[in-house]
Amino acid sequence: MQKKLHVVSLGCTKNLVDTEVMMGRLQNYALTDEATEADVIIVNTCGFIDAAKSESLNTVMSLHEQRKEDSLLVMAGCLSERYKEELAAELSEVDIFTGVGDYDRIDELLAQKQSRFSDQVYLIGTEERVVSGSSYHAYIKLSEGCNQQCSFCAIPSFKGKLHSRDLDVVAREVEGLVKRGYYDFSFVSQDSSSYLRDQNITDGLIHLIKRIELIDGVKSARILYLYPSTTSLKLVTCIGESKVFHNYFDMPIQHIDDDMLRLMKRGFGRDKTLELLRAMRTLPHSFVRTSFIVGHPQESEAMFEELCRFADSFGFDRINVFAYSDEEGTSAYGMEGHIDEKVIEARAQKLGEIALHVSHKSLDALIGSTLQAVIDGESDEHESLLSARALLWAPDVDGEIYINDREIEEPLVFGRIYTVRLTERIGERLLGCVIA
Repeated sequence: MQKKLHVVSLGCTKNLVDTEVMMGRLQNYALTDEATEADVIIVNTCGFIDAAKSESLNTVMSLHEQRKEDSLLVMAGCLSERYKEELAAELSEVDIFTGVGDYDRIDELLAQKQSRFSDQVYLIGTEERVVSGSSYHAYIKLSEGCNQQCSFCAIPSFKGKLHSRDLDVVAREVEGLVKRGYYDFSFVSQDSSSYLRDQNITDGLIHLIKRIELIDGVKSARILYLYPSTTSLKLVTCIGESKVFHNYFDMPIQHIDDDMLRLMKRGFGRDKTLELLRAMRTLPHSFVRTSFIVGHPQESEAMFEELCRFADSFGFDRINVFAYSDEEGTSAYGMEGHIDEKVIEARAQKLGEIALHVSHKSLDALIGSTLQAVIDGESDEHESLLSARALLWAPDVDGEIYINDREIEEPLVFGRIYTVRLTERIGERLLGCVIA
């Protein structure tokens, strides 16, 4: 009888790619959604901030309580890597520990029932992935690690310095996925705008864009997680001129006050930020997403209010809000001027309300217009509604369009691109009619 595998991928889309590599190595297992049936359970954990760490640990313990006798419970990924000694000593419930360096050896670890932590982070080569969640979209990882020294971020401490994938390897992966029917791609890394800088290539993303444009069958692409100090106006212009890459800009700037940006060790200031954001915003059909952190040590009320005014007035399409998480191993951890937790919570709530208003304003501006959208399937809301995503938007994070009408007679096909006229907004979602 074929053994069964239950997999949980937590955290970011980069983690998801690593999970898909493990699934590719374990295709002799049958995937199951029921942990109680699984012979092997793998949790690919996130160790970025306190909330993510708690979610990872709670997930592992919950799955341990559900699993059947003689099954194997594997804890992989960032949390496992970051606290490998402590977790191995304290979590007897876990059978196999592995970090961020052995995703392509997961089959060996299971066969040997052995924990393993490689010295280097795993960088995807030519391994086959089992792409999950979509029949037409895939994430493509550009690099691992990060050369930035942000005061609040612990990632370089357990993932190391920037290590970019070779451009030819990335292109071959995309070509292989196109042959399997994928046509929409999101290119991701911790700091995508630094891609290939470790190979002494300054304009790595521009080279990537030019190379991917040559691949027949790529209809749609976007780059996630630009970093202001390594994003150039030349790159913004290149994206704007591309026939394949959308004018989609996800650039987490974290704050707008110059003194706070300096304390955060972001390597740039307000003027550089505004120059880039305005260049992005002026491109036709552009979409600008950012992230902010509130409650960083020494963030004054005046700094926070400046951030709120900027978030409300600039014209972002989406904003993520994070409450500062005090992470050991970061320069902010021992910094003077820590903010009271209740103050941080209140600031996060206030900025979150602004972020919601900004999102609604962006959605309202689309009412009456047409755009290209992909129908993903039936909606969770009602059987008469179909769920779609604007092709410009990144999956899962930018929103959902409900299709409640159509002007074409042919049956609608999931995974196909249609022209949709947007008619109204209901809460967080737009309603649309397929017209072509």
